[in-house]
Amino acid sequence: MLTWALMFFIVAVIAAVFGFGGIAAGAAGIAKILFAVFLVLFVISAIFALLRGRPPRPPL
Repeated sequence: MLTWALMFFIVAVIAAVFGFGGIAAGAAGIAKILFAVFLVLFVISAIFALLRGRPPRPPL
């Protein structure tokens, strides 16, 4: 999921460089949403890992 967020961010930057403001804003919005979902899922998995007695693994 973090990979998707990074890809949308790159698309937003490229679109902004070429002057496509609407596309850049849309891609940046999608990247923000995906990053927020990634962070929420990571925190939830870290909490469950701590409750099970294992340290959380870093994302790959």
